[in-house]
Amino acid sequence: MAELTLIRSAAEEAILSRFPDFNATQSWGGVPVARQRQQAFETLKAKGLPTRRVEDWKYTDLRAFMRDLPPIADAPSRAEVEAAAQQATPLDLVNAHRVLFVNGRDVSTGKTEGFNWYRLANGDALPPTVTQALNSGRSYADNAAVALNTAFMNDVTILHVPAGTKLERPLHLIFRNTGHVAQASFARVLVVVEAGASVALIETHDGPEGVAYQSNTLVEIDAGDGAKIDHIRNNNAGNAALGLSTLGAQVGRDARLSSFSMNVGGAMSRHQIFIALNGKGSELALQGASLLRGRQHADTTMEIDHVVGHCTGRELFKSVLDNESRSVFQGKIIVRPDAQKTDGKMASHALLLSEDAEADHKPELEIFADDVVCGHGATAGALDEDLLFYLRARGIPQKEAEALMIEAFVGETVEAVSHEALREALMTQTRDWLASRT
Repeated sequence: MAELTLIRSAAEEAILSRFPDFNATQSWGGVPVARQRQQAFETLKAKGLPTRRVEDWKYTDLRAFMRDLPPIADAPSRAEVEAAAQQATPLDLVNAHRVLFVNGRDVSTGKTEGFNWYRLANGDALPPTVTQALNSGRSYADNAAVALNTAFMNDVTILHVPAGTKLERPLHLIFRNTGHVAQASFARVLVVVEAGASVALIETHDGPEGVAYQSNTLVEIDAGDGAKIDHIRNNNAGNAALGLSTLGAQVGRDARLSSFSMNVGGAMSRHQIFIALNGKGSELALQGASLLRGRQHADTTMEIDHVVGHCTGRELFKSVLDNESRSVFQGKIIVRPDAQKTDGKMASHALLLSEDAEADHKPELEIFADDVVCGHGATAGALDEDLLFYLRARGIPQKEAEALMIEAFVGETVEAVSHEALREALMTQTRDWLASRT
């Protein structure tokens, strides 16, 4: 029998050719980090980039979207950092601690109040909880986007909130891409929130219009027993960008993680969420909204793992699609044998403003316990013609009536954001998107 030869894409060839030189420049982190990076590279080398034949990538053919890998971004110049630091974001708060990444590099300076800020490449002495979080295994380590991030990570930024600390000022992670040529950037953050601590974590992604840059970020959260975390993510990437972002979280006993994601930018984006409810009584609330137009493609894929019993999970995601845009929602709830008394519900809804738009839903349940309450649902459809007629009959113009209905549709997810200023900023962003409809 003839031996089969794997035909690699231009992006796969670029990964293989650039890794050795990149790896040779990364001496930080010692043997453990070097081993992780090499294992990630071997995974990519063996499997390549996923196609539609890979079930988790059935609706987002990464090999087709990622036709090449641009040059890995160098450390930004001082002028680039200063310019990037002056740019505003839709979710700017005056009192937030800004953690700025420019082209995948942590360039932040300044004092910390109530939390600790480490960079793994600096060789800082780390608290035991941080070391434990760094060394704990991750079920998603072999995921293609995560493996790519691990292979080309240039550092790990660590934000540590000590036990019992109620951090009054939010932490704002800003992942900013700059420049007029395509580059690939890789950023990685670990947020450790110890027992009884609480924090609001904002995450912003942005970059220039018309530049086909690629951004790959991994944000991991380790929530200790009784910790409270409010996470708000905003994707406002440039209109030609390819963005891969992953949120991974371990949630301890009686801890609560609330996460909201707004997606309006990028040509192609995939936001992956991997949550493990490891402690009895833990709570999870995930919401999100995508506002898409043109030929944008936005994928939200999540895996919620109920490891132990008496945990609650709620997931609600909505998409508004205009023109030839496409949204993908894949959600899996796993209930382990020891996770009795699990309460998990998941729903996704799509509003199609064009006959050429497409929404794909794939909710899944894997239940290995018998005393649980779990369910999922998905819908897709156009604006309600009867309600639209009702509004028009009262003198409201067509576009304004449509905008009111769309705003209400999106608002159901945004209202879950507890911070009033952030909630209003997200609704302002929604109204701006509606105002720019043609």
